[in-house]
Amino acid sequence: MSFSHRHLLGLENLSRDELTFLLDTAASFKEISERDIKKVPTLRGKTVVSLFYEASTRTRTSFEIAAKRMSADFISLSSSTSSATKGETLLDTARNLAAMRPDAIILRHSASGAPHFLAARIDCPIVNAGDGSHEHPTQALLDLLTIRERKGRLEGLTVAIVGDILHSRVARSNIFALRTLGATVRLIGPPTLLPPELKAWGETTSDLHEGVRDADVIMMLRLQLERQGKNFFPTVDEYSRYFCLTQRAVAGASPEVIILHPGPMNRGVEIASDVADGPDSVIMGQVTNGIAVRMAVLFLLVNRAKVHSSSEAEAPVAETRPPAARLRRRAG
Repeated sequence: MSFSHRHLLGLENLSRDELTFLLDTAASFKEISERDIKKVPTLRGKTVVSLFYEASTRTRTSFEIAAKRMSADFISLSSSTSSATKGETLLDTARNLAAMRPDAIILRHSASGAPHFLAARIDCPIVNAGDGSHEHPTQALLDLLTIRERKGRLEGLTVAIVGDILHSRVARSNIFALRTLGATVRLIGPPTLLPPELKAWGETTSDLHEGVRDADVIMMLRLQLERQGKNFFPTVDEYSRYFCLTQRAVAGASPEVIILHPGPMNRGVEIASDVADGPDSVIMGQVTNGIAVRMAVLFLLVNRAKVHSSSEAEAPVAETRPPAARLRRRAG
């Protein structure tokens, strides 16, 4: 098995084998981050550009660390420091960047579909780092990797996703991938944030305690206030009264439940501090796994682009998936 896609725009259309291959490749990169010298020459001589039109801490930083740990040059741009402030369009910005021959562009944008728009128009691998309310594929991959590490599997698990499902790109990517990999998904939130069409994606309820009952995994979501109007719920205080994850709610879940949150957390609104920092929380593990996942994505896309541009046959699995041992030999 290999990953033959030129871009990573979302997880909706990836197969079980492709998702598993991405997770396996990410797992093989984890060892690098435990070394004293956290660097391998895997992408030496390559250039990765990140273009963020929205604020980010974890995603932007972990992509930069991922690229640098593989010895790539990393250029970070934001809309506030680019020619976007002078009226330049996204397409013109991307075309100018592509003319400088980067090996990958990482894009975060408030418009759903922006990475797809660029992928159809410029000759460079595009990584979707979050587009509007559509998808956030690398966040979901790191969530899946964290769950698989702690639970040993994804198939057969019950995953409760709680919060602003309507506006959450994290929820969408996770729902697509979890269902493909055989997990049962429950969606929990206020009725206004659970439109009827979401019932096709999983069980839905507006009762937090009912929704997390016997769940193997609870995934909390941040309120996407910047994407909402003013009428989805009366106040943030009222939202927290019914949907903040507390120890009382966790008590009804599986005894071995694990709790995730993509960040940034609004403590006391979506999740109580004693839950976020408690023994069931794997939130810091998610952050750690984000680097390995993004290393894997960049490695696979940049190498796939190299094969594509030279019109060679697709590389066999032994060449596209880097065992940790082979990386150690290269580093030595």
